[in-house]
Amino acid sequence: DPDSGDNGLLLYSLVNNQMNEFDINENTGQIFTVSVAGKAGTFYLEVQAADQGTRRLTAQTTVNVTVDSSSSNNIVVVVLNQKINVVERNIAEVKRVLKDKLAWNVYIIDVYSNEFERKARSSTDVTNVKMTAFDEANQEVSAEDVKRKLREQKSNIEIELEKIFSTSVTAAIEEAPADSAAPEFIAMIVLSVLLACTLIGFLVYALFTTKRKRYKQFYFNNKQAEIMEGIDNLCGTDKNGSLQRLEKLEHTNN
Repeated sequence: DPDSGDNGLLLYSLVNNQMNEFDINENTGQIFTVSVAGKAGTFYLEVQAADQGTRRLTAQTTVNVTVDSSSSNNIVVVVLNQKINVVERNIAEVKRVLKDKLAWNVYIIDVYSNEFERKARSSTDVTNVKMTAFDEANQEVSAEDVKRKLREQKSNIEIELEKIFSTSVTAAIEEAPADSAAPEFIAMIVLSVLLACTLIGFLVYALFTTKRKRYKQFYFNNKQAEIMEGIDNLCGTDKNGSLQRLEKLEHTNN
């Protein structure tokens, strides 16, 4: 809209959007996904632009959004040494630089910081820009190809970003941890360890119980043997069959 003032101020909105799967930035017209987890296919969104003049003029168009279930595999995160609120204010220019240097259509999915505190928006000099790219045939570019191109154009990208932020900028690629185990595999390992610990505990308990029983039996047998030995050494039977001390028997015999 070439008009100035209120007549040139455009606000964007989704028309009759009942799916609640997309949202739109009313100032920029940028469309965001809200909830498309587990869904794939093409969605047709009616988008309206309206100026703010006395006689409000509007225009509508249909936007085709294709959700690819494999998209999550080709997301790349670029780490900038800038505060998140500064990056957010200049995200359109950041996107332009990435698009020009990569020579692909670039889509910024998210801008975030690893810090959860609110003060991180103005105090933490690390911002993550989550992006994906599509070629001229509107085919998604693999994450490895995007990373390769980012490495090749790293210097050029940083030079252009320095013009935007008016300070030295480094643009690094966030690498996923190597050989990260799947949650299912980790759960299986934990369960195996717990089962092994339980089995070991049971065996230890059984061994301890068996040894305790053997000790009691041994102790009981030794006590019986001592008692019988004491009877044999200290006592005897007289001619009537009654027990007497041996010293008394010896005295009788003498």
